Amino acid sequence: MSFHSALRKSAKSVFLRSEEALDSPFGGEDNPLRHLGAVGMYLLWLVVASGLYLYTVLDTGIDAVYSSIGDLSLAQWYLGGVLRSVHRYASDGFMLVMMLHLIREWSYGRYHGFRLYSWMTGIPLIWLAYAAGIGGYWIVWDQLAQLSATATSELLDWLPIFSQPSARNFMAPESISDRFFTLLVFIHIGLPLLLILALWAHVQRIAHVDYLPSRRVMLGTLAALLVLALIKPALSNPPANLAMVPGALHFDWFILFIHPLTDATSPAIVWSLLFGVTALLFALPLLPHPGPQPVAVVDAANCTGCDRCLADCPYAAISMVPHPRRPGLKLAVVDADLCASCGICAGSCPSSTPFRRRETLVTGIDMPQQPVNALRDELEAALARLDGRTRIVVFGCTRGADAANLAASDTAVIPLICTGMLPPAFVEYALRSGADGVLVATCRSGGCDFRLGDRWTSERLLGQREPHLRRTVPASRLHLVAASQHDGRALASALAEFRTRLESQPAASDRLPPYLRRVSHHA
Repeated sequence: MSFHSALRKSAKSVFLRSEEALDSPFGGEDNPLRHLGAVGMYLLWLVVASGLYLYTVLDTGIDAVYSSIGDLSLAQWYLGGVLRSVHRYASDGFMLVMMLHLIREWSYGRYHGFRLYSWMTGIPLIWLAYAAGIGGYWIVWDQLAQLSATATSELLDWLPIFSQPSARNFMAPESISDRFFTLLVFIHIGLPLLLILALWAHVQRIAHVDYLPSRRVMLGTLAALLVLALIKPALSNPPANLAMVPGALHFDWFILFIHPLTDATSPAIVWSLLFGVTALLFALPLLPHPGPQPVAVVDAANCTGCDRCLADCPYAAISMVPHPRRPGLKLAVVDADLCASCGICAGSCPSSTPFRRRETLVTGIDMPQQPVNALRDELEAALARLDGRTRIVVFGCTRGADAANLAASDTAVIPLICTGMLPPAFVEYALRSGADGVLVATCRSGGCDFRLGDRWTSERLLGQREPHLRRTVPASRLHLVAASQHDGRALASALAEFRTRLESQPAASDRLPPYLRRVSHHA
């Protein structure tokens, strides 16, 4: 194993453990680590909203810019001061969440294949975010702004861009005019707008994007920012004075860390680190990684153009075109570069039902590595081997808790690429073919490697999404369990409890309606 692989594996383990630990107090929907992208978007909107108010009261004159900002924290602390503090701390939070999101995606290996576009478009966002953040500090024009402006100019002067050193602009008081702050405000507004546009491009190839986290996370985040704003309000340092060197300052290490780094090393080393890390991020997809899996395959003769696969695909890999053989109907088309090979589309296809009277089951859309026909054959073979008082079929996700250890004479375990590829009719088919109960083990909420597998599975089996499990199927014979990679014991306990519950109910022949009792599916 290479150093990079070992490091990534260690980082992934840390994130997994942390996410699982936060699931207990927050739950999957409200776990911030599982929704870092959405939390980052929310913090960005808070920055933009609070910044718009600050802009309305800002005087861009060289002699008034400092006082107009400072008055917010003193004369209008209850509104302007709070909004200024929220603006500051939300900016810091955005930077922190952005970097955590980057490290998390890297640790999970989400930078190649169908995720390549999102990875490549996400890297420039880091530069835009820090450029906007550093420029925002200049607007205050206190001693910290003076230090940052001078240090940034000296850093830029090292690059062969300007014919004259730009740091000279901050050497004498007469070198700064009102135009400087007008331009600065224009840039500080333009960069966040460009950042929002870049974020739109970043998620363009992802379907069902969570642009905002859950309501509880939003309210909790806002409350935390407000409390922080009241306890430790953001205040200006002494006003800038280009005729003197700034003294001791209140420093923001989330955004302005580059200045102490430059002082401790040199501009050459800092630029080498910045360009080196950026080049490394762009080069990560070129490193060895597992080869691509077979993508979903559409069978035109069985595709009805119902749009369900289009609606359920997590990565917008499916589009609909006019059917070449059936006028007025549509045909699904799979973009191989975007397909995640998750099988969620196969689980959404209405033709993926094991009750079809065909020797070989061919569906409208299917996965070559685990076709629905093979899944039906595997289920029938497993049911034939089951023996015991209470026979249970377990459908488990190969990326979640390891269900293989649950296999026994009375328990059949069928692994799936993702539980989202399980057509709900297979639950009914298993009960009709002799199973006493069916347990479906999904990943934890928000923990699916394919984003939506656990969500679509739950909604389909609970009758909230098409195709849904028929309401005539006894709900007591189905058990849905959310389990991550480290939840093997919890899954075993859930199976034992499910078995006990089944054994306390009537026998299978008494509990099922006549049309659900065991018959052969072949003609």
